[in-house]
Amino acid sequence: MAIDDESPPLRVNTRGGAMGGGECGGAENQRWPPWLKPLLGTSFFGQCKLHADAHKSECNMYCLDCMNGALCSQCLAYHREHHAIQIRRSSYHDVIRVSEIQKVLDITGVQTYIINSARVVFLNERPQPRPGKGVTNTCEVCERSLLDTFRFCSLGCKIVGTSGEFRIRKKHAAIRRKKRPQHKVGAAAAAASDSEGDSSTSTSGGSDKSSQQRQANATLAKNHGHITVAYAPLHTIHSCRIDRSAYHSQPKGASKQ
Repeated sequence: MAIDDESPPLRVNTRGGAMGGGECGGAENQRWPPWLKPLLGTSFFGQCKLHADAHKSECNMYCLDCMNGALCSQCLAYHREHHAIQIRRSSYHDVIRVSEIQKVLDITGVQTYIINSARVVFLNERPQPRPGKGVTNTCEVCERSLLDTFRFCSLGCKIVGTSGEFRIRKKHAAIRRKKRPQHKVGAAAAAASDSEGDSSTSTSGGSDKSSQQRQANATLAKNHGHITVAYAPLHTIHSCRIDRSAYHSQPKGASKQ
């Protein structure tokens, strides 16, 4: 799950606890069977090193009593009295049948899937790059799309999502998300106020300059016998000169041609 402030994501620690922000206490570790976290950290479907020449040497079994890694079908001869489970694969991800795991583990809240006519659960998280349109419910840890009745997409996500540390971090992240929009609104309001102040100052300064320019033009015309005509905009000034001596020297009885 994406956490604000670049917080490191929590991951299942196969040695106990949750990785990402400190080890959980002993009470937290006792919530789960001792074999669960080692199981989630085991790599399956490799070739067995002890029975490489056997017909079926693919390691897809796990002994809950020994917890000593993946086993092939030939290795089960040494674990006859133990509780072994079979791991299957779907789209390159490890799954286990619900009929097997629910006998030894509470899988409440984990979404189940039907694959090859068998109901299964995934062992580890499968993050989705983009949630589908119209999705109303996602995994609380990796945000994968889920049906509305489930909280987690896998057993690993349930371990992380139900830890005390994860709940605290999720609560703090929600508080930060609520506060962040208020800061943005306050900053936008302050920017708008500054913009209005700058606009009013600019308008006032422009009016003062225009008034001073008109007064200077009037004084200049009075001193030099000019008639000044102003056209919009105000800063564009056109002047015309009248020759008063020629006007007064014309005879009074002269007729107009």
